Formats: sequence, structure tokens, C-alpha cells
Amino acid sequence: MASVTKLFTATAVLVAVEEGTVGLDSPAGPSGATVAHLLAHASGLGPDGGVLDEPGRRRIYSNAGYEVLADVVAERAGFAFDRYATEAVVDGLDLAHTMLAGSPAWGATASARDVAALASAWLVPGGILSRSTVEEAARPFLATLDGVLPGFGSQSPNEWGLGPEVRGHKSPHWTGTHNSPDTFGHFGRSGTSCWVDPAVGVALVWLSETEFGPWAVEAWPKLADALLDELSS
Repeated sequence: MASVTKLFTATAVLVAVEEGTVGLDSPAGPSGATVAHLLAHASGLGPDGGVLDEPGRRRIYSNAGYEVLADVVAERAGFAFDRYATEAVVDGLDLAHTMLAGSPAWGATASARDVAALASAWLVPGGILSRSTVEEAARPFLATLDGVLPGFGSQSPNEWGLGPEVRGHKSPHWTGTHNSPDTFGHFGRSGTSCWVDPAVGVALVWLSETEFGPWAVEAWPKLADALLDELSS
């Protein structure tokens, strides 16, 4: 799944928040950062570690931040994060072809059907995540932060929720021009992507055998617009 893994990890962390294992305002990562900062790539951690800025100053996409999140949940839960995430997400959604092992930032494997089930849990909450949690997580956290959207350059602002990226009015972007600003999701370097557009009640999953590149920058928005045009006709 590459970085679509972060949607699975974020879901597990939010389950931990609902269960009281951690709090969104629990200290985590660099001094002054919280679980929410790490989920939204606002902790100041660099892509692969090292503090590059103070928390809440810039949107710095960080795999290392998700490693820290997993460690925090594991410490509070008293057992390994991959076990926690498996019980919370894989078992909770009855995902038959998902394995959450390796890096919590990029190491998951899953089928298209399983990713669609995860997207459905965000699109129609009330199962493993409550509606209020999803609504909070799908809103931009520190909405005015600037940053780089990997593969699409600097964005001002670079809106991000508590796990999923939020489309907002970014341009260029990997979703379609007809997607609502409330669209949220994630894509990965392995050619995977998943978005949810709550304005129209639709989610789209794309799995590929070709790594992310110019083909995806062109194809993903076209597919999104074609789908939304078809649904509106």
C-alpha cells in the first residue's frame, strides 16, 4: 500500500483515541508536539526523522512521525502496534486480505476490496469510528499551514486532517477538479490511492503495479472527474 498504509494507521490511532488509550492532545514526538500534530504532519519532524521546525509551524510530510505514533500507542496499550492495529482495523472491519506489519507509515498490504471497506468506514461512520471522530479527523488541522504535497509541489495552504490529506483548493492535485474541497484520502508511491468525497457520498480506490509518477498525475484526476460526471448525469 505504500503511504496508503497511513490511512490504516491513522484509523487505528483514532480507535485508540476513542478507547481512551491515547488522546489527540497527548504529548508525542518533539517537545510541544501531540498525537494530533503527528497525525497531521505538523509536528516539525522531517520526512525520515530529525526536527526541522517547531510544532505547528509547517506541514512537513513525515514517515518518521507515523513511526512515533505507533510507538506511543504501543507503549500506552502495552503491546505491539501491529497487533493493536490488526485487532482494531483488520478484525474490526473483517478485512480478509490485509496485513499490517512492517512500517506503520508504508508497510501494509491489502486488496482493493479491503481498502474500499476502510474507505466505507470513513464515508459512513458509526462502526469502528464514530461520526464525530471522522468529522474531526477529516477536517483540516491547523488549516493555514503551508507545505509540500509529495509529487505535487508546494501548496499554500497544504490542508491535512488527522491522518487523511484534505483536498481543499489545492492545484495541482491527485483528485479531480470536480471533487469537493471536503474530499480526503491518501495516495502512495506504489501507485495506490484512495479518496472519499463526503459531498457526493462516493469513495474511489486505485491499486496499480506501476509506481507513482507522471502517469498518475494525469490519470487519477481524469478518472475522478469521469466518475463524478457519470454519477451526476
